[in-house]
Amino acid sequence: MAEVEPISTYIEYGDEEFLVADERGYEFLVYKMAESFLSTCQGKIVDNRLQLNKVVGEIIQGSSNGTTVKAEDGCVYKAQYVILSVSVGVLQSDLITFHPPLPEWKTAAIMKCEVIVYTKIFLKFPYKFWSCQHGKEFFLYAHEKRGYYTFWQHMENAYPGSNILVVTLTNEESKRVESQSDMATLNEVMAVLRNMFGSDIPTATQIFVPRWWNNRFQRGSYSDYPILSKHQDFIHIKAPVGHIFFTGEHTSEKFNGYVHGGYLSGEIYVRLLGSFQATYGKVTGIETGKTLLDEMRRVEEDRIDMESQRNFLLDPLLSLTESLTLTSTGAVSDFQKWDDISTVATSRLFLNNNTSSPVTQEAIK
Repeated sequence: MAEVEPISTYIEYGDEEFLVADERGYEFLVYKMAESFLSTCQGKIVDNRLQLNKVVGEIIQGSSNGTTVKAEDGCVYKAQYVILSVSVGVLQSDLITFHPPLPEWKTAAIMKCEVIVYTKIFLKFPYKFWSCQHGKEFFLYAHEKRGYYTFWQHMENAYPGSNILVVTLTNEESKRVESQSDMATLNEVMAVLRNMFGSDIPTATQIFVPRWWNNRFQRGSYSDYPILSKHQDFIHIKAPVGHIFFTGEHTSEKFNGYVHGGYLSGEIYVRLLGSFQATYGKVTGIETGKTLLDEMRRVEEDRIDMESQRNFLLDPLLSLTESLTLTSTGAVSDFQKWDDISTVATSRLFLNNNTSSPVTQEAIK
């Protein structure tokens, strides 16, 4: 794929691939970055401005300046502006109601964007029964049903002695598996493995099945724009509506579908609002979508200039984590909770995942 159509990530950051092997997972990065603007105590965030586990149900824009956000638990928050970072799958669902409704051009752009469901199922065995020869990390299973437990990967290169296999499913097969029990999935998986390796292989002792599609706070893994999508579709999907700003990986034209797409799209808004605050003393003068988009283009051009001087993404993230471990072949011991490191199955640092919290909308007060 990279040879047919160059991938922006490889062009911008190089084609070397890493696996995130830090067992603290992405959560550590988020909390570490938050320390720069939220109050902390002994490494824990204690700032009462950060409200977690609040499920937003309504966003109301009145005739006067300001926006009201209502949570399902009855809590109400008022702010001048709202940055909405939910996934495009959530925007396509009925989780959040907008008053007044979003305009037709906005909803059309949102619904045009496709949502990929990408499921990596982790299986832990008492011992390994597959080949781990040099250069052998992946194997394929051919089945008459398209996508039926096709793509396999062992984790011995990254986690020697872990005895873990990962099988990847996508889209309709992902949705089918999500709708059944883990035991039913385990039975299907073991039938496939025994068809490949023989009937005497052991049964997996643990299984972890992510459910990106059935999770109402995600509704899919990442965005994917159709081949015939136009540049205007990106402009519309990231354009503000009144006092609501939209961000997330699906608003990144170059890096949609990737963690750094969400990170960079959010940073653009932070810079944008900071620029206006520095100029006007408060966030004003951006009431029209055209004015905002003009400023976003300027900020994006500044960002590209900065990237030509240094590695824009890896340097700040690595400096934040201090002890973050990146590995492609090195050993990592003490394999811990799967739900904390469920993202390690990918072979690259830039994961196909939604980093934006689906239930957190930050208010610009």
